Amino acid sequence: MSQSSTRRDFLKASSWAVAAGALSTNAAGWPLPVDAGGAAPGQVRVWVTGGSQRYAQAASIAWKRTSGAAENAIVLEPEKKYQEILGFGCAFTDASCYMFNQLSPEVREKLFHELFHPAELGLNVCRTCIGSSDYSTKVYGYDEGEPDLELQRFSIEHDREYILPMMRQARAVNPDLFLFSSPWSPPGWMKAGGSMLGGSMRKKYLPNYAQYFLKFLQAYAAEGVEVQAVTPQNEVDTDQDGRMPACLWAQEYEIEFVGKHLGPLLAQNNVGTKIWVLDHNYNLWGRAVAELDNPDVRKYCNAIAWHGYVGTPEMMTKAHEMHPDAEMYWTEGGPDYTAPDYLTDWAQWGKTFTAVLRNWCRSITGWNLALDEQGRPNIGPFPCGGLVTIHSQTREITRSGQYWAFAHFSRSIRRGARRFESQCALADVDQVAFENPGGQSVLVVTNAGAAREVVLRMGGMASNVRLESGSVTTFVWS
Repeated sequence: MSQSSTRRDFLKASSWAVAAGALSTNAAGWPLPVDAGGAAPGQVRVWVTGGSQRYAQAASIAWKRTSGAAENAIVLEPEKKYQEILGFGCAFTDASCYMFNQLSPEVREKLFHELFHPAELGLNVCRTCIGSSDYSTKVYGYDEGEPDLELQRFSIEHDREYILPMMRQARAVNPDLFLFSSPWSPPGWMKAGGSMLGGSMRKKYLPNYAQYFLKFLQAYAAEGVEVQAVTPQNEVDTDQDGRMPACLWAQEYEIEFVGKHLGPLLAQNNVGTKIWVLDHNYNLWGRAVAELDNPDVRKYCNAIAWHGYVGTPEMMTKAHEMHPDAEMYWTEGGPDYTAPDYLTDWAQWGKTFTAVLRNWCRSITGWNLALDEQGRPNIGPFPCGGLVTIHSQTREITRSGQYWAFAHFSRSIRRGARRFESQCALADVDQVAFENPGGQSVLVVTNAGAAREVVLRMGGMASNVRLESGSVTTFVWS
Protein backbone atom coordinates (compact mmCIF):
# COMPACT_ATOMS: atom_id res chain seq x y z
CA MET A 1 0.00 0.00 0.00
CA SER A 2 1.36 3.42 -0.92
CA GLN A 3 1.85 6.08 1.69
CA SER A 4 -0.79 8.27 0.03
CA SER A 5 -3.40 5.51 0.03
CA THR A 6 -2.51 4.61 3.60
CA ARG A 7 -3.15 8.19 4.68
CA ARG A 8 -6.37 8.39 2.66
CA ASP A 9 -7.72 5.14 4.07
CA PHE A 10 -6.73 6.10 7.58
CA LEU A 11 -8.53 9.43 7.39
CA LYS A 12 -11.54 7.79 5.80
CA ALA A 13 -11.73 5.38 8.72
CA SER A 14 -11.03 8.00 11.34
CA SER A 15 -13.98 9.41 13.17
CA TRP A 16 -12.03 12.63 13.63
CA ALA A 17 -13.12 13.43 10.09
CA VAL A 18 -16.76 13.63 11.24
CA ALA A 19 -15.97 16.81 13.12
CA ALA A 20 -13.19 18.10 10.91
CA GLY A 21 -14.95 21.39 10.34
CA ALA A 22 -15.29 22.07 14.07
CA LEU A 23 -11.86 20.98 15.30
CA SER A 24 -8.63 22.94 15.27
CA THR A 25 -5.75 20.79 14.04
CA ASN A 26 -1.99 20.91 13.95
CA ALA A 27 0.14 20.61 10.82
CA ALA A 28 -0.16 16.82 10.83
CA GLY A 29 -3.94 17.00 10.87
CA TRP A 30 -4.36 15.94 14.51
CA PRO A 31 -6.75 17.84 16.82
CA LEU A 32 -4.99 20.37 18.99
CA PRO A 33 -4.74 19.65 22.73
CA VAL A 34 -7.33 21.15 25.00
CA ASP A 35 -4.74 23.58 26.37
CA ALA A 36 -3.75 24.89 22.94
CA GLY A 37 -4.61 28.45 22.08
CA GLY A 38 -6.15 29.36 25.43
CA ALA A 39 -9.16 31.56 25.87
CA ALA A 40 -9.85 35.11 26.95
CA PRO A 41 -10.17 35.73 30.70
CA GLY A 42 -13.62 34.73 31.90
CA GLN A 43 -14.18 32.51 28.86
CA VAL A 44 -15.12 28.83 29.10
CA ARG A 45 -14.06 26.60 26.21
CA VAL A 46 -16.50 23.87 25.20
CA TRP A 47 -16.22 20.49 23.44
CA VAL A 48 -19.29 18.38 22.52
CA THR A 49 -19.98 14.82 21.44
CA GLY A 50 -23.58 14.23 20.39
CA GLY A 51 -25.55 13.60 17.21
CA SER A 52 -23.07 14.00 14.33
CA GLN A 53 -20.48 15.81 16.46
CA ARG A 54 -17.41 13.98 17.77
CA TYR A 55 -15.47 15.95 20.38
CA ALA A 56 -16.25 19.06 18.34
CA GLN A 57 -15.22 22.45 19.67
CA ALA A 58 -18.24 24.68 20.19
CA ALA A 59 -18.41 28.41 20.76
CA SER A 60 -16.90 29.57 24.03
CA ILE A 61 -19.20 30.88 26.75
CA ALA A 62 -18.60 33.54 29.39
CA TRP A 63 -18.87 33.74 33.16
CA LYS A 64 -21.08 36.60 34.33
CA ARG A 65 -21.81 37.92 37.80
CA THR A 66 -25.15 36.86 39.24
CA SER A 67 -27.04 37.06 42.51
CA GLY A 68 -30.11 34.93 41.88
CA ALA A 69 -30.78 31.20 42.29
CA ALA A 70 -31.53 28.87 39.40
CA GLU A 71 -33.45 25.59 39.54
CA ASN A 72 -31.73 24.08 36.51
CA ALA A 73 -28.23 24.66 37.87
CA ILE A 74 -24.99 22.75 38.07
CA VAL A 75 -23.40 24.17 41.23
CA LEU A 76 -19.59 24.13 41.47
CA GLU A 77 -17.63 24.48 44.72
CA PRO A 78 -13.91 24.37 43.84
CA GLU A 79 -12.85 24.88 47.47
CA LYS A 80 -14.14 21.39 48.40
CA LYS A 81 -11.51 18.94 47.11
CA TYR A 82 -11.53 15.14 46.92
CA GLN A 83 -9.26 12.47 45.38
CA GLU A 84 -6.28 13.06 43.12
CA ILE A 85 -6.42 11.65 39.58
CA LEU A 86 -3.84 9.26 38.12
CA GLY A 87 -5.31 9.01 34.61
CA PHE A 88 -7.21 7.03 31.99
CA GLY A 89 -6.51 4.13 29.64
CA CYS A 90 -7.34 0.64 28.37
CA ALA A 91 -5.71 -2.79 28.27
CA PHE A 92 -2.79 -4.05 26.19
CA THR A 93 -4.26 -7.55 25.92
CA ASP A 94 -2.54 -10.12 23.72
CA ALA A 95 -5.47 -9.63 21.32
CA SER A 96 -5.06 -5.84 21.20
CA CYS A 97 -1.32 -6.03 20.65
CA TYR A 98 -1.86 -8.62 17.92
CA MET A 99 -4.27 -6.28 16.13
CA PHE A 100 -1.93 -3.30 16.48
CA ASN A 101 0.80 -5.46 14.97
CA GLN A 102 -1.34 -6.03 11.85
CA LEU A 103 -1.16 -2.34 10.96
CA SER A 104 1.51 -0.89 8.75
CA PRO A 105 4.18 0.97 10.74
CA GLU A 106 2.99 4.31 9.35
CA VAL A 107 -0.67 3.78 10.32
CA ARG A 108 0.24 2.36 13.71
CA GLU A 109 2.45 5.38 14.42
CA LYS A 110 -0.45 7.73 13.67
CA LEU A 111 -2.89 5.69 15.74
CA PHE A 112 -0.52 5.49 18.71
CA HIS A 113 0.02 9.24 18.51
CA GLU A 114 -3.74 9.69 18.62
CA LEU A 115 -4.27 7.26 21.50
CA PHE A 116 -1.31 7.96 23.78
CA HIS A 117 0.28 11.32 23.08
CA PRO A 118 -0.38 13.82 25.91
CA ALA A 119 -1.55 16.37 23.34
CA GLU A 120 -4.16 13.96 21.96
CA LEU A 121 -6.33 11.32 23.72
CA GLY A 122 -3.48 11.01 26.23
CA LEU A 123 -4.20 7.50 27.55
CA ASN A 124 -1.74 6.99 30.39
CA VAL A 125 -2.98 4.27 32.82
CA CYS A 126 -3.06 0.97 30.94
CA ARG A 127 -3.32 -2.69 31.90
CA THR A 128 -1.24 -5.65 30.80
CA CYS A 129 -1.92 -9.37 31.20
CA ILE A 130 0.41 -11.74 33.06
CA GLY A 131 -0.01 -14.63 30.65
CA SER A 132 -3.17 -15.30 28.68
CA SER A 133 -6.52 -13.64 29.26
CA ASP A 134 -9.66 -14.57 27.34
CA TYR A 135 -8.68 -11.94 24.75
CA SER A 136 -5.65 -13.79 23.40
CA THR A 137 -4.62 -15.67 20.28
CA LYS A 138 -4.17 -18.83 22.41
CA VAL A 139 -3.98 -20.02 26.01
CA TYR A 140 -0.45 -19.45 27.30
CA GLY A 141 1.46 -18.91 30.52
CA TYR A 142 5.09 -18.39 31.45
CA ASP A 143 5.69 -21.79 33.08
CA GLU A 144 3.28 -24.46 31.85
CA GLY A 145 3.76 -28.23 32.19
CA GLU A 146 4.67 -30.42 35.12
CA PRO A 147 5.25 -28.78 38.54
CA ASP A 148 8.34 -26.56 38.41
CA LEU A 149 8.86 -25.36 41.96
CA GLU A 150 12.07 -23.49 41.13
CA LEU A 151 10.49 -21.93 38.02
CA GLN A 152 13.46 -22.99 35.91
CA ARG A 153 11.17 -23.16 32.87
CA PHE A 154 9.87 -19.58 33.30
CA SER A 155 9.91 -17.57 30.06
CA ILE A 156 8.14 -14.52 28.63
CA GLU A 157 9.17 -15.48 25.08
CA HIS A 158 5.56 -15.31 23.85
CA ASP A 159 5.39 -11.61 24.74
CA ARG A 160 8.51 -10.65 22.81
CA GLU A 161 6.91 -11.04 19.36
CA TYR A 162 4.36 -8.18 19.54
CA ILE A 163 3.18 -7.47 23.11
CA LEU A 164 6.36 -5.90 24.50
CA PRO A 165 7.10 -3.99 21.25
CA MET A 166 3.63 -2.40 21.34
CA MET A 167 4.06 -1.27 24.94
CA ARG A 168 7.53 0.10 24.26
CA GLN A 169 6.16 2.08 21.33
CA ALA A 170 3.26 3.42 23.41
CA ARG A 171 5.58 4.50 26.21
CA ALA A 172 7.87 6.19 23.68
CA VAL A 173 4.82 8.26 22.64
CA ASN A 174 3.83 8.92 26.25
CA PRO A 175 6.74 8.50 28.70
CA ASP A 176 4.33 8.96 31.62
CA LEU A 177 2.44 5.76 30.74
CA PHE A 178 1.57 3.94 34.00
CA LEU A 179 1.25 0.17 33.54
CA PHE A 180 -0.39 -2.29 35.90
CA SER A 181 -0.51 -6.04 35.30
CA SER A 182 -3.00 -8.79 36.19
CA PRO A 183 -2.98 -12.58 35.76
CA TRP A 184 -6.12 -14.39 34.62
CA SER A 185 -4.64 -17.65 35.87
CA PRO A 186 -1.55 -18.99 37.61
CA PRO A 187 0.27 -21.83 35.84
CA GLY A 188 -2.04 -24.83 35.64
CA TRP A 189 0.13 -26.94 37.94
CA MET A 190 -0.46 -24.48 40.79
CA LYS A 191 -4.24 -25.01 40.62
CA ALA A 192 -6.85 -27.58 41.53
CA GLY A 193 -7.71 -29.13 38.18
CA GLY A 194 -4.25 -28.61 36.68
CA SER A 195 -5.38 -26.22 33.92
CA MET A 196 -5.32 -22.48 33.30
CA LEU A 197 -9.02 -22.80 32.39
CA GLY A 198 -11.09 -22.34 35.53
CA GLY A 199 -10.22 -24.06 38.80
CA SER A 200 -8.87 -22.60 42.02
CA MET A 201 -5.54 -21.64 43.57
CA ARG A 202 -3.75 -24.17 45.78
CA LYS A 203 -2.41 -22.68 48.97
CA LYS A 204 0.80 -24.71 48.99
CA TYR A 205 1.98 -22.91 45.83
CA LEU A 206 1.59 -19.35 47.15
CA PRO A 207 5.37 -18.94 47.76
CA ASN A 208 6.15 -20.22 44.26
CA TYR A 209 3.57 -17.90 42.76
CA ALA A 210 5.13 -14.90 44.47
CA GLN A 211 8.42 -15.84 42.78
CA TYR A 212 6.49 -16.08 39.48
CA PHE A 213 5.39 -12.45 39.90
CA LEU A 214 8.93 -11.35 40.75
CA LYS A 215 10.32 -13.09 37.67
CA PHE A 216 7.64 -11.47 35.52
CA LEU A 217 8.41 -7.98 36.80
CA GLN A 218 12.16 -8.46 36.43
CA ALA A 219 11.81 -9.93 32.94
CA TYR A 220 9.61 -7.06 31.77
CA ALA A 221 11.97 -4.49 33.28
CA ALA A 222 14.87 -6.14 31.43
CA GLU A 223 12.87 -5.62 28.21
CA GLY A 224 12.47 -1.92 28.97
CA VAL A 225 8.86 -2.18 30.16
CA GLU A 226 8.58 -1.20 33.83
CA VAL A 227 5.31 -2.21 35.53
CA GLN A 228 4.13 0.13 38.30
CA ALA A 229 1.43 -2.04 39.93
CA VAL A 230 0.05 -5.59 39.97
CA THR A 231 -3.15 -7.27 41.10
CA PRO A 232 -2.86 -10.86 42.43
CA GLN A 233 -5.75 -12.13 40.29
CA ASN A 234 -8.21 -10.82 37.74
CA GLU A 235 -11.71 -11.41 39.12
CA VAL A 236 -10.98 -13.41 42.26
CA ASP A 237 -14.54 -14.66 42.69
CA THR A 238 -15.21 -16.61 39.48
CA ASP A 239 -13.73 -19.52 37.54
CA GLN A 240 -15.92 -18.70 34.48
CA ASP A 241 -17.07 -22.34 34.39
CA GLY A 242 -13.72 -23.36 32.93
CA ARG A 243 -14.45 -21.60 29.63
CA MET A 244 -11.36 -19.38 29.71
CA PRO A 245 -8.25 -18.60 31.79
CA ALA A 246 -9.63 -17.88 35.26
CA CYS A 247 -9.05 -18.83 38.88
CA LEU A 248 -10.97 -18.75 42.15
CA TRP A 249 -9.12 -17.22 45.11
CA ALA A 250 -10.44 -17.52 48.64
CA GLN A 251 -10.29 -14.28 50.59
CA GLU A 252 -7.86 -15.74 53.10
CA TYR A 253 -5.60 -16.89 50.25
CA GLU A 254 -5.31 -13.39 48.83
CA ILE A 255 -4.62 -12.01 52.32
CA GLU A 256 -1.86 -14.55 52.90
CA PHE A 257 -0.41 -14.12 49.40
CA VAL A 258 -0.11 -10.34 49.70
CA GLY A 259 0.85 -10.12 53.37
CA LYS A 260 3.14 -13.15 53.72
CA HIS A 261 4.57 -13.79 50.28
CA LEU A 262 4.28 -11.24 47.45
CA GLY A 263 4.57 -8.07 49.53
CA PRO A 264 7.65 -9.19 51.52
CA LEU A 265 9.32 -10.66 48.41
CA LEU A 266 8.98 -7.43 46.40
CA ALA A 267 10.26 -5.42 49.36
CA GLN A 268 13.25 -7.74 49.86
CA ASN A 269 14.19 -7.34 46.21
CA ASN A 270 13.71 -3.55 46.21
CA VAL A 271 10.93 -3.78 43.64
CA GLY A 272 8.78 -0.68 43.96
CA THR A 273 5.75 -2.13 42.15
CA LYS A 274 2.51 -1.51 44.06
CA ILE A 275 -0.08 -4.15 44.88
CA TRP A 276 -3.82 -3.59 44.33
CA VAL A 277 -6.24 -6.16 45.79
CA LEU A 278 -9.62 -7.56 44.64
CA ASP A 279 -9.68 -6.60 40.93
CA HIS A 280 -13.33 -7.57 40.80
CA ASN A 281 -16.85 -6.19 41.09
CA TYR A 282 -18.40 -3.49 43.26
CA ASN A 283 -20.52 -6.02 45.16
CA LEU A 284 -17.36 -7.50 46.74
CA TRP A 285 -16.64 -4.27 48.61
CA GLY A 286 -16.92 -6.07 51.96
CA ARG A 287 -14.16 -8.47 50.97
CA ALA A 288 -11.93 -5.56 49.97
CA VAL A 289 -12.52 -3.89 53.33
CA ALA A 290 -11.71 -7.11 55.20
CA GLU A 291 -8.47 -7.53 53.27
CA LEU A 292 -7.34 -3.98 54.04
CA ASP A 293 -8.31 -4.56 57.67
CA ASN A 294 -5.53 -7.14 57.86
CA PRO A 295 -2.32 -5.55 59.23
CA ASP A 296 -0.03 -7.78 57.17
CA VAL A 297 -1.78 -6.75 53.97
CA ARG A 298 -1.65 -3.07 54.93
CA LYS A 299 2.14 -3.22 55.25
CA TYR A 300 2.33 -3.77 51.49
CA CYS A 301 -0.99 -2.67 50.00
CA ASN A 302 -3.28 0.32 50.30
CA ALA A 303 -5.31 0.09 47.10
CA ILE A 304 -8.41 -1.61 45.68
CA ALA A 305 -9.01 -2.43 42.00
CA TRP A 306 -12.66 -2.45 40.88
CA HIS A 307 -14.75 -3.81 38.01
CA GLY A 308 -18.23 -2.50 37.31
CA TYR A 309 -20.12 -5.55 36.06
CA VAL A 310 -22.06 -6.33 39.29
CA GLY A 311 -23.21 -3.96 42.03
CA THR A 312 -23.23 -0.16 42.01
CA PRO A 313 -20.46 2.46 42.16
CA GLU A 314 -21.71 3.68 45.54
CA MET A 315 -20.32 0.45 47.01
CA MET A 316 -16.83 1.89 46.44
CA THR A 317 -17.76 4.76 48.72
CA LYS A 318 -18.68 2.21 51.40
CA ALA A 319 -15.13 0.88 51.18
CA HIS A 320 -13.76 4.43 51.22
CA GLU A 321 -15.69 5.20 54.40
CA MET A 322 -14.05 2.21 56.10
CA HIS A 323 -10.58 3.02 54.76
CA PRO A 324 -10.47 6.72 53.83
CA ASP A 325 -6.77 6.61 52.97
CA ALA A 326 -7.09 3.66 50.56
CA GLU A 327 -6.66 4.37 46.85
CA MET A 328 -9.34 3.24 44.40
CA TYR A 329 -8.74 2.28 40.75
CA TRP A 330 -11.28 1.17 38.12
CA THR A 331 -9.50 -1.52 36.13
CA GLU A 332 -11.90 -3.06 33.60
CA GLY A 333 -15.01 -2.34 31.59
CA GLY A 334 -15.64 -2.39 27.86
CA PRO A 335 -18.33 -2.26 25.17
CA ASP A 336 -20.15 -5.11 23.41
CA TYR A 337 -19.43 -5.09 19.68
CA THR A 338 -22.84 -6.70 18.98
CA ALA A 339 -24.72 -3.82 20.62
CA PRO A 340 -26.53 -1.65 18.05
CA ASP A 341 -25.14 1.51 19.70
CA TYR A 342 -21.53 0.29 19.98
CA LEU A 343 -20.34 3.31 17.98
CA THR A 344 -22.64 5.87 19.62
CA ASP A 345 -23.08 4.92 23.31
CA TRP A 346 -20.86 7.76 24.58
CA ALA A 347 -23.58 9.04 26.93
CA GLN A 348 -23.83 5.63 28.61
CA TRP A 349 -20.06 5.60 29.13
CA GLY A 350 -20.07 9.22 30.21
CA LYS A 351 -22.53 8.32 32.98
CA THR A 352 -20.44 5.29 33.96
CA PHE A 353 -17.16 7.22 34.09
CA THR A 354 -18.78 10.05 36.05
CA ALA A 355 -20.14 7.65 38.68
CA VAL A 356 -16.74 5.96 38.98
CA LEU A 357 -14.98 9.26 39.56
CA ARG A 358 -17.62 10.58 41.96
CA ASN A 359 -17.06 7.46 44.09
CA TRP A 360 -13.36 8.00 44.78
CA CYS A 361 -11.57 6.28 41.89
CA ARG A 362 -8.24 7.79 40.86
CA SER A 363 -8.15 6.20 37.41
CA ILE A 364 -10.36 4.57 34.80
CA THR A 365 -8.98 1.77 32.63
CA GLY A 366 -11.25 0.19 30.04
CA TRP A 367 -10.87 -3.25 28.53
CA ASN A 368 -9.30 -4.06 25.13
CA LEU A 369 -7.57 -1.18 23.35
CA ALA A 370 -8.27 -2.78 19.96
CA LEU A 371 -10.10 -5.81 18.52
CA ASP A 372 -11.36 -6.74 15.08
CA GLU A 373 -14.91 -6.30 13.78
CA GLN A 374 -16.02 -9.57 15.44
CA GLY A 375 -14.41 -8.93 18.81
CA ARG A 376 -11.39 -11.12 18.09
CA PRO A 377 -8.87 -12.55 18.79
CA ASN A 378 -10.94 -14.15 21.55
CA ILE A 379 -10.66 -17.57 23.21
CA GLY A 380 -13.40 -16.81 25.72
CA PRO A 381 -17.21 -16.64 25.74
CA PHE A 382 -17.82 -12.87 25.78
CA PRO A 383 -18.65 -10.49 22.85
CA CYS A 384 -16.46 -7.56 23.89
CA GLY A 385 -15.51 -4.83 21.47
CA GLY A 386 -12.37 -2.75 21.45
CA LEU A 387 -11.93 0.90 22.28
CA VAL A 388 -11.13 0.98 18.56
CA THR A 389 -11.93 -1.62 15.91
CA ILE A 390 -9.30 -2.64 13.36
CA HIS A 391 -10.99 -4.48 10.51
CA SER A 392 -9.42 -7.91 10.01
CA GLN A 393 -9.30 -7.57 6.21
CA THR A 394 -9.25 -3.89 5.27
CA ARG A 395 -7.45 -2.64 8.43
CA GLU A 396 -9.94 0.24 8.57
CA ILE A 397 -10.07 1.85 12.01
CA THR A 398 -13.30 2.89 13.69
CA ARG A 399 -13.83 4.37 17.14
CA SER A 400 -16.38 3.19 19.67
CA GLY A 401 -18.77 5.28 21.71
CA GLN A 402 -16.52 4.51 24.67
CA TYR A 403 -13.61 6.12 22.80
CA TRP A 404 -15.52 9.39 22.47
CA ALA A 405 -16.54 9.30 26.13
CA PHE A 406 -12.89 8.81 27.11
CA ALA A 407 -11.96 11.84 24.99
CA HIS A 408 -14.02 14.11 27.22
CA PHE A 409 -12.09 13.00 30.30
CA SER A 410 -8.59 12.01 29.21
CA ARG A 411 -7.97 14.99 26.90
CA SER A 412 -8.71 17.56 29.60
CA ILE A 413 -8.15 16.03 33.07
CA ARG A 414 -4.43 15.91 33.84
CA ARG A 415 -2.49 13.62 36.15
CA GLY A 416 -2.51 15.22 39.59
CA ALA A 417 -5.90 16.88 39.08
CA ARG A 418 -8.19 16.99 42.11
CA ARG A 419 -11.89 16.35 41.92
CA PHE A 420 -13.96 19.12 43.49
CA GLU A 421 -17.55 19.40 44.63
CA SER A 422 -20.28 19.69 42.00
CA GLN A 423 -24.01 19.18 42.36
CA CYS A 424 -27.00 18.95 40.06
CA ALA A 425 -30.56 17.82 40.76
CA LEU A 426 -31.63 17.47 37.12
CA ALA A 427 -32.69 14.00 35.97
CA ASP A 428 -30.48 12.46 33.28
CA VAL A 429 -27.71 15.01 33.88
CA ASP A 430 -24.49 13.61 35.35
CA GLN A 431 -21.48 15.79 36.06
CA VAL A 432 -18.04 15.74 37.66
CA ALA A 433 -15.49 18.55 38.08
CA PHE A 434 -11.72 18.81 38.56
CA GLU A 435 -8.93 21.29 39.14
CA ASN A 436 -5.81 20.51 37.13
CA PRO A 437 -2.30 21.23 38.40
CA GLY A 438 -1.77 24.91 37.67
CA GLY A 439 -5.36 25.86 38.48
CA GLN A 440 -7.26 25.10 35.26
CA SER A 441 -10.79 23.79 35.90
CA VAL A 442 -12.59 21.05 33.98
CA LEU A 443 -16.27 20.07 34.10
CA VAL A 444 -17.62 17.04 32.21
CA VAL A 445 -21.41 16.87 31.83
CA THR A 446 -23.34 13.93 30.38
CA ASN A 447 -26.91 14.58 29.29
CA ALA A 448 -28.65 11.27 28.60
CA GLY A 449 -32.02 12.95 28.04
CA ALA A 450 -33.49 15.56 25.74
CA ALA A 451 -31.71 18.80 24.88
CA ARG A 452 -31.96 21.39 27.64
CA GLU A 453 -30.69 24.68 28.95
CA VAL A 454 -28.78 24.68 32.24
CA VAL A 455 -26.88 27.20 34.32
CA LEU A 456 -23.33 26.69 35.54
CA ARG A 457 -22.97 28.42 38.92
CA MET A 458 -19.70 29.02 40.76
CA GLY A 459 -19.79 31.42 43.68
CA GLY A 460 -21.16 34.72 42.40
CA MET A 461 -20.61 33.75 38.76
CA ALA A 462 -22.90 31.95 36.32
CA SER A 463 -23.05 30.93 32.69
CA ASN A 464 -25.96 29.71 30.61
CA VAL A 465 -25.25 26.62 28.50
CA ARG A 466 -27.14 24.30 26.23
CA LEU A 467 -26.74 20.54 26.56
CA GLU A 468 -27.52 18.59 23.40
CA SER A 469 -29.59 15.42 23.67
CA GLY A 470 -27.63 12.24 24.34
CA SER A 471 -24.39 14.18 24.66
CA VAL A 472 -21.18 14.50 26.60
CA THR A 473 -19.80 18.03 26.99
CA THR A 474 -16.48 19.23 28.43
CA PHE A 475 -16.08 22.75 29.81
CA VAL A 476 -12.57 24.12 30.50
CA TRP A 477 -11.64 27.46 32.09
CA SER A 478 -8.79 29.12 33.94
